Amino acid sequence: MSLQRVAVVQAGTSMFDTPKTLERMRAHCEELRRQDVQLAVFPEAYIGGYPKGLDFGARVGTRSPAGREDFRRYFEAAIDVPGPEVEQIGEFARLANSYLVVGAIERDGYTLYCSALFFSPEGELLGKHRKLMPTASERLIWGMGDGSHIPVIETPLGKIGAAICWENYMPALRLSMYARGINLWCAPTVDERDIWQASMRHIAYEGRCFVLCACQYLTRADCPPDYDCIQGNAPETELIRGGSVIISPLGEVLAGPVQGREVILTADIDPADVLRGKYDLDAAGHYARPDIFSLTVNTQTQSPVWEE
Repeated sequence: MSLQRVAVVQAGTSMFDTPKTLERMRAHCEELRRQDVQLAVFPEAYIGGYPKGLDFGARVGTRSPAGREDFRRYFEAAIDVPGPEVEQIGEFARLANSYLVVGAIERDGYTLYCSALFFSPEGELLGKHRKLMPTASERLIWGMGDGSHIPVIETPLGKIGAAICWENYMPALRLSMYARGINLWCAPTVDERDIWQASMRHIAYEGRCFVLCACQYLTRADCPPDYDCIQGNAPETELIRGGSVIISPLGEVLAGPVQGREVILTADIDPADVLRGKYDLDAAGHYARPDIFSLTVNTQTQSPVWEE
């Protein structure tokens, strides 16, 4: 098999300014094309933003008017899927001539979801994944996805899927994706901690798949003047410091991790390394014990209202 060039884009959002974020994204996609990248992953909540350090005025039993105003701005920065911003990102995929996996805050009715959108090099929206379990205070601003939005998409590069940030700590989700033969595990995140690197290496080794982890690099300067975050107001303050990385199916680090700046990391990968890795460990195949353990996945759309 020939080598494939893959990339992770470590970049930040322009908070509450989605048109500006899309302008920045276009520049990154132009660079992806120059580097002949075939698959690129953008971070969690890249479009729409990850509101690091905000509390949205919430205390147990109370919400403040200022917090409601923050949510209004955040809601308006989110995107509809499908929608005009999705069409624009599709144009960027054509520009890059690359498959793209893009973290976005998706607006559906009056609920927001932390999603990953999949695009073909022709600009087609191939699918979306909604984060199943927002973490801690994220549950205040994001809804939970369901089993109808956990795609593993077959492409000429291999089977591509995504787990967003702490979803990567959900063993059942991992097993369900291993069972569908994922080769290219995309992990959009904002987790900058050192221990996150151990998790990414573990998943690559456990799943015998390539892991492409894209983390945001966000500073206070990327946020508006009235962005009241707990970390402080100095423009150079790092709100999310990065740590993007690319890992092989045997847990070897191929690129990164890098912190402290925006960067595009690339690696030339051999798809046959997945087969070489499966030789002695296939977690959903010859290394499983279905006579003892089983997993049921509900892939039906969950809705509070159905119209016959």
